[in-house]
Amino acid sequence: MLRSKPSHLWLSLIFSSYQLTGHAAGFALSEQNASGLGNAYAGAAAVAEDASTIFFNPAGMTYLEGTQIVGALHLIRTTGDFDDRNSQRAGIRPLGNEGGDFGGLAAIPNVYYKQDINEQLKFGIGIGTPFGLKTDYDKNWLGRFQALKSELKTVNINPSLAWKLNDQWSFGFGVSAMWAQAELTSAVNLGAAESSVNNKGKDWGFGYNLGAIYQVTPDTRLGLSFRSKVEQHLKGDARSPFKTFNAVPGSTLNTDITADLTLPETLSLSSFSRLDERWDLLADVTWTRWSQFKTLTVVRDNGSNTILGSTQEHWNNTLRYSLGLNYRYSDTIKLRTGVAYDEEAIDNNHRTSRIPGNDRVWLSFGASWQYSPQTRFDAGYAHLFIKEATIYDDQRTSTPSKGLIDGKYNGSADILSLQFTHQF
Repeated sequence: MLRSKPSHLWLSLIFSSYQLTGHAAGFALSEQNASGLGNAYAGAAAVAEDASTIFFNPAGMTYLEGTQIVGALHLIRTTGDFDDRNSQRAGIRPLGNEGGDFGGLAAIPNVYYKQDINEQLKFGIGIGTPFGLKTDYDKNWLGRFQALKSELKTVNINPSLAWKLNDQWSFGFGVSAMWAQAELTSAVNLGAAESSVNNKGKDWGFGYNLGAIYQVTPDTRLGLSFRSKVEQHLKGDARSPFKTFNAVPGSTLNTDITADLTLPETLSLSSFSRLDERWDLLADVTWTRWSQFKTLTVVRDNGSNTILGSTQEHWNNTLRYSLGLNYRYSDTIKLRTGVAYDEEAIDNNHRTSRIPGNDRVWLSFGASWQYSPQTRFDAGYAHLFIKEATIYDDQRTSTPSKGLIDGKYNGSADILSLQFTHQF
């Protein structure tokens, strides 16, 4: 019987994760460890509790001794539904239904490895999924000519170094190699009939992350962390089962395509304070530059550069605020809780059915169990209360074959995370 090494297993799990739905603003995924979920990721750039600090702030590796490996798995259940108000059909095609539940169940893993080079210099590598999205409507829903399925998968490989300057200052630097794959599916209005088209592309992009931690007092530290944007130049193809139209040169739905996607930079300021022998207080503010996500454009890649579809996004920069508490119940058990307010990048005037998000509030709980001096288990749970989102997407003037979507979205999410940490 063949056996996979643990590292190979985690890589295969990450690349096969497909039911992704964004849980921070836009299509970002905050779920990068289970130890932080219980605090709603408050203090993530300062806490430096385990090797998952590689993602949140690589400078935190200077607070860890020896060699450590961390593996986490996040189970995410999202629900979402559309309530029609006054949508109008596209041309002579039937209006259709409200799309059903476009949420689903996701499984997202992360893995981190950290080791000492010497007392001042540390090395680590993290593999995870920082962005993800999936909305999938019923094929007969009323907005099918604007969107059926929208999916984004990413895998980020992030080797990093950390350097301890002195007892007050630590610095970190990492590089990111990010694989992205996007898939956009919609129905095609042919007047007397309907077909469909599937656009799919992928690419590797590259970026970096920086971090610093300042030890204000023996019990309090501040962390500042920056992750750069990653530009993806997706290449792939469009495919449709409609054969007659595909026979027309230059107009075929079956063609090679390109699309540019910029995954945004983030800046986080965190604090961690040990209040006494039992209590810790954690806080965080994270800014994300979503404003550069202006359009979603698919272009025919045959020399003509014909635009096959373009959606104006008009996204806004966002802030995420979080506050958390730890309580050391005993020498081996730590209890966690946290709250967060997460602004959405999309305003009511520019919401589309592909990414129908809105502001959300996190309520989180978690616990750590120090099983042995070398091994710790973490579990976390969060419920996300997502604000009702209205949509009025009228394409009857520019593209009469796509109609009008007029209504509101309701949704929520539940996250359960488990983590294993081992010190060698």
